[in-house]
Amino acid sequence: MQKLLFGIDRISTFVGQAASWLIIVLTLIISYEVFSRYALGTPHAWVFDVSNMLYGTLFMLAGAYTLAKRGHVRGDILYGFLSPRAQAGIDLVLYLLFFFPGVIALAWAGIDFFEVSLAQNEHSSIAADGPPIYPFKAMIPVAGAFLLLQGVAEVIRCVVCLKQGSWPAREDDVEEVDVDKLRQMVSSEDVLATPAPAKTSEKYEGIAR
Repeated sequence: MQKLLFGIDRISTFVGQAASWLIIVLTLIISYEVFSRYALGTPHAWVFDVSNMLYGTLFMLAGAYTLAKRGHVRGDILYGFLSPRAQAGIDLVLYLLFFFPGVIALAWAGIDFFEVSLAQNEHSSIAADGPPIYPFKAMIPVAGAFLLLQGVAEVIRCVVCLKQGSWPAREDDVEEVDVDKLRQMVSSEDVLATPAPAKTSEKYEGIAR
């Protein structure tokens, strides 16, 4: 079971990390547009659409990766004080009632959006030579499929946690800085850097001198 969970996590991680390269592409395009607009005086209308589509693709494809790394926003004020079994029970109910119906609806609607856009050879209306939109709309069902796959892994984790009383392990990856962990690290470094106190006999010898 753990191999299956790690396998799904690796797929989500690969997709998310591959999509992260779009940040570089997006940065280069916007930088080129700023230079071309203000230095050369030749703005390009297509940059607006392309930048929106690249950012939207990055946002959608990173959803499964973020879910795999437990990076989505949750109400940790109460949730964090609950036992693992209680957390798993809440997560399982929320996945079944809200997550799967919502993501299935997103993927299903995305298929229809893509098919209509492809049949019409839809292009952006911002400019006469606007870029095609159907490749971007194709990312909606694709991202939904990856998100559903990762959701299955999360439901399995909830079931395992309900049986065992502890959460299954996850693969390590880049994490946000935890303030409490950071404070512990700083305090431990301060303790290591502080010189050891002199022995009692040495103190008394110094006083006698």
